[in-house]
Amino acid sequence: MEFTLLIFIIVLSLIFDYINGFHDAANAIATVVATKVLSPFQAVLWAAFFNFLAYWVFGFGVADSVAKTADSSHINLTVILAGVIASIIWNLITWWQGIPSSSSHTLIGGFAGAALAHASLNHLGLDIVNWYTPGKDGGIPSGVLIIIAFIVLAPLIGLIVSYLISIWLLHSSKKSIVPKLFTIAIMVLTIWFVSRMLTYDIKKPRFNSVFWSIICEPHNIKWFLVAFILLSISFFCLIFSSLSQVQSNAWLRKMQLISSASFSLGHGGNDSQKVMGIIAAAVVVYIHTSGVSMESLPTWLHVVLPSKAPNGDEIAGTIPQWIPLACYTVIAAGTLSGGWRIVKTMGTKITKVTPFEGVAAETAGALTLYFTEHLKIPVSTTHTITGSIIGVGLTKRISAVRWGVTVSLIWAWVLTIPITAILACLVYYLLNFFLK
Repeated sequence: MEFTLLIFIIVLSLIFDYINGFHDAANAIATVVATKVLSPFQAVLWAAFFNFLAYWVFGFGVADSVAKTADSSHINLTVILAGVIASIIWNLITWWQGIPSSSSHTLIGGFAGAALAHASLNHLGLDIVNWYTPGKDGGIPSGVLIIIAFIVLAPLIGLIVSYLISIWLLHSSKKSIVPKLFTIAIMVLTIWFVSRMLTYDIKKPRFNSVFWSIICEPHNIKWFLVAFILLSISFFCLIFSSLSQVQSNAWLRKMQLISSASFSLGHGGNDSQKVMGIIAAAVVVYIHTSGVSMESLPTWLHVVLPSKAPNGDEIAGTIPQWIPLACYTVIAAGTLSGGWRIVKTMGTKITKVTPFEGVAAETAGALTLYFTEHLKIPVSTTHTITGSIIGVGLTKRISAVRWGVTVSLIWAWVLTIPITAILACLVYYLLNFFLK
């Protein structure tokens, strides 16, 4: 019975991942469709390809954070099943209504809500949910409260970054030496910063050549992409003032392909990991509740979450390769299915988007996702790109943003976690009654 439940959870989690793909496809393709850089079909192909490509770029930090939303030693598989079912229900409702809510927060809310329902029936404390864990060595803390904080912070960061990029581009269009000096300074700082972030001590080199092992290390690829994005914009800013309007528009349309690809890569890397975390948590809970040993399980279920040894040393986690491969494949397939209801909201209803705004918004969104993934914080790609689109709208004038639509979206963001938590509680009580 327990093993059957585990397989059912894995299948449902992948279904959620597929729904996440077409629910959040609009995040990456709305601006390129709105600006007519790509047709809708070309756009979903483009986004799906880079969703899958993220498999070779990102690690498992976000997956670990999601897997530890609830204490795996005090929950059962019914908790995870209830959370996934509630997440699927809310995602389908918001997709049908064309509301760009967060699939990430849907999953976190469902998982936490089901855990609390389990705690209430089994006389456990509220600490069954990982509300807050201090960061290691002064690093970024984790837990549900941090994820809730990023409901505000993720779109705010996206808004600020896209606003600054837009201002940078606007000033670069003028024939003045100051913007060019500023751009050169940005290029130098980018090269310095990325060189500091690279990992040179490769534990499992992919090649005999040290050079190629460093270049192809997934952690390093992400930072090379950050450098490529910023240096591409910098190069454009250096020649912007010498281009005609037709030429600059042509350049911006080509750059939007880079920015949308970068955001799709961040979307795949961020959102696929959340489902990986749920599947990993389900396997760990199954091992704990069934009493089976790791050695007696088939090798495709050998999952170990990162932990700390009694002496304080970090114990690295392990996850079978089929889990990330399946998650990245399924989210790419979901993106191929599109999500045209939400494309309309993201691409036209918030503010009018041109190639200029598209480049700024998608670049800001991608950079935000890359940095939050580095910090192992599961943020919402939906919130991030929405904040970025608002940021470029503000460079024109405050009234350029349709605040009525924006306020409605904010309400959906705020309510997603509590609604899915309540929904997961109800689902858990029903499942507990029938499965018991």
